[in-house]
Amino acid sequence: MNNDYRVYADSIRREMLSFVPESARMILDVGCSVGYFGEQLKTERSAEVWGVEIDKEAADIASGRLDRVFNRSFDRDLQLPEASFDCVVFNDVLEHMVDPYSALTYARELLKKDGCVVASIPNVRYFENVWNLLVKGTWEYTDIGILDRTHLRFFTMKSIRAMFCSLGYEIVTIEGINSVDWKAPRQRFRLIKLLLIRVIADMRWLQFAVVARPSN
Repeated sequence: MNNDYRVYADSIRREMLSFVPESARMILDVGCSVGYFGEQLKTERSAEVWGVEIDKEAADIASGRLDRVFNRSFDRDLQLPEASFDCVVFNDVLEHMVDPYSALTYARELLKKDGCVVASIPNVRYFENVWNLLVKGTWEYTDIGILDRTHLRFFTMKSIRAMFCSLGYEIVTIEGINSVDWKAPRQRFRLIKLLLIRVIADMRWLQFAVVARPSN
């Protein structure tokens, strides 16, 4: 979770709402920031939403929007009720964690029988990022985005699949969100798109939205 919540505090993440099942009525939003996303779920779905947020100032604000907010790291010391949530949300959170594998393992224990994890995860294979690395030879950390300087982990579509599957999840959906404009008349896209479109199709996406359920 970002050490300075203000960088992302205004992000409502409406594009992630459709990935949360309509039937979900008990939702845990991990890294909830100031609670905008959970507030939308409460308003539009009549859901009960709990939040976990490591930044105290953000957690205090979120507590005015969500049903319960825990100001601490997401781990078993939270002692959240097992098998109690229809959905656990990680919107651009796993990449900030030292051990996202343990977080997803813990999330499994919190899900009801038919519950799911919903996550938004940055794509390190995003075209601009790869272009800068291979052509310009740069890997510059920034305040926001794929190379946010607080990111501890980096993922591709393939490694996202591998992570969830290795932890006993079945991926229901993995879908690119927030794409680069392939129609933009930039010279560097043209030849590569013509030659490698199937190979690099995943490189157009800034992030991937994931819906995963514990496998039988």
